[in-house]
Amino acid sequence: MSRTVSAIVAGAASAVAAVAARDLFQRKHALLRNYPLLGHARYWLESIGPELRQYIVAANDEERPFTRDQRRWVYASAKKETNYFGFGTDNDLEFTSGYAVIKHRTFARSVPQSTPQAGHSAIVPCAKVIGQAHDRRHAFRPESVVNISAMSFGSLSGNAIEALNRGAALAGCLQNAGEGGISRYHRHGGELIFQIGTAYFGCRDDDGRFDLTLLRDVVASAPVRALEIKLSQGAKPSLGGLLPAAKVTDEIARTRGIPRDRDCVSPSRHAEFSDTDSLLDWIELLAEETGLPVGIKAAIGDLDFWYELTELMESTGRGPDFVTVDGGEGGTGAAPLIFTDSVSLPFQIGFAQVYRIFAERGLSEKVTFIGGGKLGLPENAIVAFALGIDMVNVAREAMLAIGCIQAQKCHTDTCPTGVATQNDWLARGLVPEVKAERAANYIRTLRRDLLKVAQACGVEHPGLIGCDSVDILTGRTVSTPLDAVYGYEPGMGLPSDADRRAVIRLMSTQASEGGSAPPSATSVG
Repeated sequence: MSRTVSAIVAGAASAVAAVAARDLFQRKHALLRNYPLLGHARYWLESIGPELRQYIVAANDEERPFTRDQRRWVYASAKKETNYFGFGTDNDLEFTSGYAVIKHRTFARSVPQSTPQAGHSAIVPCAKVIGQAHDRRHAFRPESVVNISAMSFGSLSGNAIEALNRGAALAGCLQNAGEGGISRYHRHGGELIFQIGTAYFGCRDDDGRFDLTLLRDVVASAPVRALEIKLSQGAKPSLGGLLPAAKVTDEIARTRGIPRDRDCVSPSRHAEFSDTDSLLDWIELLAEETGLPVGIKAAIGDLDFWYELTELMESTGRGPDFVTVDGGEGGTGAAPLIFTDSVSLPFQIGFAQVYRIFAERGLSEKVTFIGGGKLGLPENAIVAFALGIDMVNVAREAMLAIGCIQAQKCHTDTCPTGVATQNDWLARGLVPEVKAERAANYIRTLRRDLLKVAQACGVEHPGLIGCDSVDILTGRTVSTPLDAVYGYEPGMGLPSDADRRAVIRLMSTQASEGGSAPPSATSVG
């Protein structure tokens, strides 16, 4: 036995000596040349730095892009566990400039529902009918103000896409297929928005050109409710994309309509239009050929495009049926750091600037506005609704709901929970049928919280929350109304009178739970 132990010790010592010798004479790392063996500890600690900060070092509200409290709320909501928090807020309200505070009302026409599960099964439809203003043949009112944002098969695993699609079907919401085309994983009951990117994946010919016939075919073969032309994305505006050939599986190649043995490149610009006027022509062509509402998605930078777009809409009657505004704080599978950190405006600033341009021309009531960029958290979504958003898209929050642990390895193909990877072994860990329930639970819970806050503000629906219900703190002793912060005129941010009346009627047909007790015989109210 002692000989075995001695042999093991000798072997270990020899291995350590060999590593030390290699470190001393290698020329790549100065740290290892100067500190052999010990230097490896630094690299190891660096490699697990995100996990250390996430689980041990960072406070509840420090970690980014989602804090521990935010992740805990999503996880608990997805599992139908209690997502309440005890003892009071640990956020620094008094000294956080830009902190949003929602103002409840003492008396109003809408009574908040008080029980924890109240509103969990409520239907919260969009306050607007998408495509109605332009008389699209297949105009429709989305059943949910919360929908799943654009995430492509190829960026996410097939199992993750399937879980989200099944979850969308259970929650009665839409799933944006992303620019990677519609795969078999998108065909499990959830209704879709088909996104058309610069490479025209899923509707392109063998030479990579847009093919209208293929578009009509894919729309006919799947439950597609609308088309979205992607102009740019918040985390990497004005950039194309690259899926290396090594990651292009046979299934991805078939779904996108691309060769199997080449890098999959998305250009930075569209080939079917070259200016605002030709963009509007293309929108009208797609709408006429498919009958579907057609919208555009963009991050916000230079506002000249939006001024020109609204001027042409006003003068010609052409225009998108919906506008998806993606904030610079939004996510992506991979992008240069400078783009994720510093290119395109954050959601609130960018959207408010664009909304004002539409509102000043009397066009805001004719367009459905969709927002993205960390709007899957109730507090962010409420401010977005007050600013004029009609629906919110959730992406990374939906990923968290189906198992993402914020490992931030999306670009490495080594996602440990099988969400953002094409590695079959890793993807097998994600069971779509199980995670679908969690995706649906999260979406229902977010809708429930939005509805509860709307009722606390005295209205029946999140889309009816006005700017007067939100103040922005600028210090311990100063708060500024939201409309003053963003230069809104009275009435901006709300749907038309007709849309407001319609959505109030829709909400009034649902049973109320957990309001007030019956009045006594001596009540004076």
